[in-house]
Amino acid sequence: MSVEHIQLGSQGLEIPKIGLGCMGMTGFEDADMYGKVDLNEAIATIHRSCELGGNFLDTADLYGPFENEKLIAKAVENNRAHYVLATKFGWEINDSNRVTWAINGKKEYVKKAVERSLKNLNTDYIDLYYMHRLDKNTPIEETVQAMADLVQEGKVKYIGLSEVSSETIRRAHAVHPITAVQSEYSLFERTVEEKGVLQTLDNLGIGFVAYSPLGRGFLSGQIRSIDDLPENDFRRAIPRFQQQYFHKNIELVEAIESMAAIKNVSSAQLALAWIMQKGIVPIPGTKRRKYVEQNIEATKIKLDQADMDKLEAIIPLGTDTGAPYDEFSMGLLDY
Repeated sequence: MSVEHIQLGSQGLEIPKIGLGCMGMTGFEDADMYGKVDLNEAIATIHRSCELGGNFLDTADLYGPFENEKLIAKAVENNRAHYVLATKFGWEINDSNRVTWAINGKKEYVKKAVERSLKNLNTDYIDLYYMHRLDKNTPIEETVQAMADLVQEGKVKYIGLSEVSSETIRRAHAVHPITAVQSEYSLFERTVEEKGVLQTLDNLGIGFVAYSPLGRGFLSGQIRSIDDLPENDFRRAIPRFQQQYFHKNIELVEAIESMAAIKNVSSAQLALAWIMQKGIVPIPGTKRRKYVEQNIEATKIKLDQADMDKLEAIIPLGTDTGAPYDEFSMGLLDY
């Protein structure tokens, strides 16, 4: 089994049809994002993904902070050229290695952030460098020009944005070609579709990368009760997992599971296949080999228009499945 590779955007970056989200492989500021951490298994998962052709890894300086990038450095050691590494900047991290929870897109900070990421990743170039969130106090043109300078210097090959509006994308793309935009997208979360962002990307020849393609775990089918989440799991605090949404969301998952069973695949694989059928690259997060194998297996699933229509009838565009973040974090999205 080897994953088909495709062009992400129109600037020349080639990646597999599915990537690997690495955020959950390390803890975050005294709390585990998605349960306990096993660094050896995480590294083995990265290696297994690469063996199967899944060599596109997604991280950020925020995760840890820095610990996730350092983990990836260990995993790709002596084999850097075989991986496509994407990382992000924007959440301000001070000189004491603490997250300030401000967004910083100023030119000086971009240059500081990339040097830290290069050091933590133990590499001299980053394949795809994203602005993690829009700094609403700094013109996007300033931030993207700083990123463009990194391309000129050879420190970054391609640049991207995350959770941004069509207007921001157009302004950024006018400064330097944007290769990819990354936002949350799944059967449970289609804001970028509702807001016309996907159409804008298509018009400009920019690729789209979907994080949380399994609805923050709901579409895996492994969550049946809030008690299935570890006590310090951050998902317990977000609306999608609260009482008024939880049971309705479980019903939606059960309908998807029924369709998946007919096709002899899992609900997670069906949800990933739906995204890939749209020409979008999902980056499901996992820290276990067995799940990365199952996720990559989803690249083989073929869905026809009737299948796509049936899935979208289960969860029509505009369905309210609950906000994916708390109020503070929702306010940082550029929509």
